[in-house]
Formats: sequence, C-alpha cells, structure tokens
Amino acid sequence: MNVSLILIILLIGAFVTYISGDKLASKVALFFSLTALGCSLVLLNHFCAGENISLIKAWITQPKISLALNADGLAFAMVLLTVALTPIIIFSSFGNDYKNAKSFYALILFMAFAMTGTFLAADGLLYYIFWELALIPIYFIALIWGNGDAEERRKAVVKFFIYTLAGSLFMLVAFIYLSQKANGSFLIEDFYKLNLSATEQLWIFLAFFLAYAIKIPIIPFHTWQANVYQKAPTVGTMLLSGIMLKMGLYSVIRWQLPIAPLAAKEYMNIFIILGIAGVIYGSIVALRQKDLKKLLAYSSLAHVGLIVAGSYTLTLDGLRGAVLQMIAHGFVVVGLFYAAEIIYRRYETREISEMGGIRTHSPKFTSMFLILLLASVALPTTFNFVGEFTVLYSLSQINIWFAVLGGTTIILGAYYMLKMFQNVMLGETNTKTFADVSTNEAISLVLIIAVLLFFGFYPKPITDLITPSLENILKVINKN
Repeated sequence: MNVSLILIILLIGAFVTYISGDKLASKVALFFSLTALGCSLVLLNHFCAGENISLIKAWITQPKISLALNADGLAFAMVLLTVALTPIIIFSSFGNDYKNAKSFYALILFMAFAMTGTFLAADGLLYYIFWELALIPIYFIALIWGNGDAEERRKAVVKFFIYTLAGSLFMLVAFIYLSQKANGSFLIEDFYKLNLSATEQLWIFLAFFLAYAIKIPIIPFHTWQANVYQKAPTVGTMLLSGIMLKMGLYSVIRWQLPIAPLAAKEYMNIFIILGIAGVIYGSIVALRQKDLKKLLAYSSLAHVGLIVAGSYTLTLDGLRGAVLQMIAHGFVVVGLFYAAEIIYRRYETREISEMGGIRTHSPKFTSMFLILLLASVALPTTFNFVGEFTVLYSLSQINIWFAVLGGTTIILGAYYMLKMFQNVMLGETNTKTFADVSTNEAISLVLIIAVLLFFGFYPKPITDLITPSLENILKVINKN
C-alpha cells in the first residue's frame, strides 16, 4: 500500500464524476473526495508506524524519468491539507447551481489530483507535469463559471494562465540543466547531491524563484492575483488561495532551498525583505478595498508574505512556522471566502457598503464569521497564531527589525478585518432579509473552525509530522 492510491482515487473520481451526469456529479465528487481523505488517514497511520509508503519505479527510459512519489512528513502534511479541504470546498458548493455540473466537479477532483501529485513528486519532470496539470482545471473553472463581465474575466484568466506558464518554463530549463549535471537523472535526491558552483546555484535559484514567485504570489509578481480571485467562482478562489498557492511555498522549501543553498544564504535578506514588503503592501491595499472578495485577496497576499519571509530564514523555526502557517492559512482563507459567498447568496453583492446589520438577522453566522476573522488575525489559541508566532520568532533571530516589520501583519490585519466586520456585520440593517445559515453552510464553517481551534490548542501532531523532514532539508542546505 503506497501513496499512489490517493492519486488513483482522485483520478478515477474525476472520471466517474464526469460520466455520472449533472444531477449526481456533486454527490459523486464528494464521495470520492471523502474516500481520498479516508485513504490518506489510513496511509498516515501506516507512515507513523514506520512503514514505507513511498513509490519509486522506472517510468520512461529516455529521458530518464521515474515514477517517484515521496511520502515524508512534509509532503504528507500538504497532501492532508489538500484532501481535507477538497471535500469541504465541494460540500460548500452545494448551495449553488452550476451549468454542466459534471464538468465542474470533475475538474475540481482533477485539480486535487494534480496538486496532490505536485506535493508527492520526487522526480523533477514528474513534478513539473503535475505542476502544469494543476493549472488546466483552474483555468476552465475560472473562465467558464466565473463572475462578472465575460470579457474582463477572460482577460484576467488568460493573463494568469500565460503569466504562470511562462514562469514555469524557466523552472523546466533549470530541471533540464540539473539533469545533465546528474547524469540524466531527474530524481530530487540526485539533485541534492550535486556540487554546483555559486554561479550555477544563483541561476538555478532565480529560475525556480520566478516560477514560485508568480504562483505564490510574491510582489512584484502578484498583479494577476486580486482580479483572478475576484472573477473566479468562490470554489475556484478557495482552490487557488487554500491549496494551489501552497504549491509554490512548499516548492521553495522542497526544491529551491536545498538545490541552491549557497544562493539562498547569500541573498537571504533580499528575499526576506520581499516577503515582508508583501505583508505591508497587501495590508495597506486591503484597507482601501470596497469589494469583500478583493479585500480578502489582499489579506491573503499579506499573510503569504509572512510565510515567504519565514521560509527564507533557513532556520528550523522559520521553516516549521512557515509550514504550520501554510496549513492554518489554507483553512482560514477557505472559511473566509466561503463566508463571503454566503453573504453574496443573500445580498447578491460583494460591495461592503451595501451590506450591514447581518448580526440582527443571523447571530449564528455572525459568531462563526467573527471566529474566522480572529483566527485570520492570529488571536492566541487559534492555529494561525502558532504559525505566525513561530515565523516572527525565527525572523527575530535573523534581525529584530524583520520581526517588527513582519508583525505589522497582525496590527494592520486586525485593523482592516475588524473595520470590515463592523461594516458588514454590524451597522445599519440592510433592507434585504438575511436568512440564517443553512445546515450545509453551518457544517462547512464548523468543520473549518474546529480545525483552527483544535490545532491552535494542540499543534503537536502536525509539528511532530513535519519536523524530521525539515531537519533533513536543513542538513542538505547546511552541508554546503
């Protein structure tokens, strides 16, 4: 039994969902997503018992590509994030009607398949294939089922597709060069063993950085993000913000830093500053937003900037805090975008100025929204606090001013999020009646909140899972 079973379930699920027809598609997709989650938990039990659940087999002889799926603690944590959020995202969509639903839900499962493969791949070309496959379903989800004017949506989605694809081509060139240095092998373990010069490492580092900076995104490569988040259907925005951007963050730790450690050490401060700049820029722009989805998009940019800064500290605390914050951010941002979708279903607007007084109509929803908001601003006892505190602590070890500036994400985040809460949930009552949350909506929100609170009090299971892998990566980085 190995991790390929998760990929097989998701891929078969996408096919069966498509042929099941529009009426059954959502339920079939939910069934297969839950099956993938159950399978992952079983495999996690085997992994924790010391069993080898990785898979390495020869696949293509020329070029030498292996079907290599590495299931260490770091990869498995990201897989669990993917397979846990996917059923929540699918279930949250049950309140919407989609034309050609069979294609819509099949694309969601196919995207989950590609993202899971990206986290597991231990062969450069296999990783690149999964990386690019994940781009295809989100392109169609945003283009066909997105919001707003069709022409504006098309421009935003095409820009995102071309921008992301172009950046990834530099990564492919880097893989080809590395393979030539590794006697034709694309295995990541062979890349780790290479003795590259400082100049070679710099170019490899920059090639990876361009691909990851666009995907994450890191300023100034963020220009596609807000428009695509706004134009995509909420399910697409959840997939992008909750899981897909984590592909870039994960890849920084898994691929970029260990393969080019000399460049990472030499230019560490520059990339930490870029991450912190994203924190400040995202927060300031979020303050000026009138559209709820755009505000949440820039809020996500700010929080991701802090994760980037933590990743480039090259310390165990920085990497561990970054991974913890990746997972916490995945759940909280999905919850916030879903809350925004619930409001849109009632008011049919995303303009903050047209909302207000929801607390009067729906105290339950208001309470759940407030918990998500407090988790987003890293209130102690929430999962986000664990990750952000660890990252800020690691930044203080490098330079205390990095921690001070990075900490503005908490201060500014609290200001614009509480201001948004006041305008959306409190204030004058909107003339439209706001129906209380349905059972389906409540279940989705409660599940997300339960994760955020549980791991806020007890993050040890995730910390124990990821720490050995991060220690191994740091050994590779520090051998040079």
